[in-house]
Amino acid sequence: MYTNFAITSGTTNGSLLSSPLIFIVIMVAIFYFMLIRPENKRKKEAEAMRSSLKKGDWLTTIGGIYGRVVAINDRTVVIETSEDRVRMEFLKSAIANVGTLDQQAAAQQRPGRKGKSEDVAPVDETPEIEEPEEEKTEE
Repeated sequence: MYTNFAITSGTTNGSLLSSPLIFIVIMVAIFYFMLIRPENKRKKEAEAMRSSLKKGDWLTTIGGIYGRVVAINDRTVVIETSEDRVRMEFLKSAIANVGTLDQQAAAQQRPGRKGKSEDVAPVDETPEIEEPEEEKTEE
């Protein structure tokens, strides 16, 4: 009727990797190297890009507005968006990309060369218009 339970000491014969604490430490290290560190690197690159702005640069905002820089303040940038000299003021944090549209498109196609500004020849993307063929009818 009575069951004898063996009382064991706190030592186990398991390995060090079976400890839940080790798994938590490994997961934190993985998150740091896979998520946190690359994000901090991107933030530093974006801040360097925003601090290197000068008059005459072409840029795109995070809202998709494209224009040329005409004035720079401590926290804001004034851009001119059209031939009508429409000027808009944005926070520097609203700047997404710097460079002409062709340079930005080339940088997206070549991810290994981000941040390098190269003169890119404009590409004519106008599709050729095909003339419809006349159907011949037999008489």
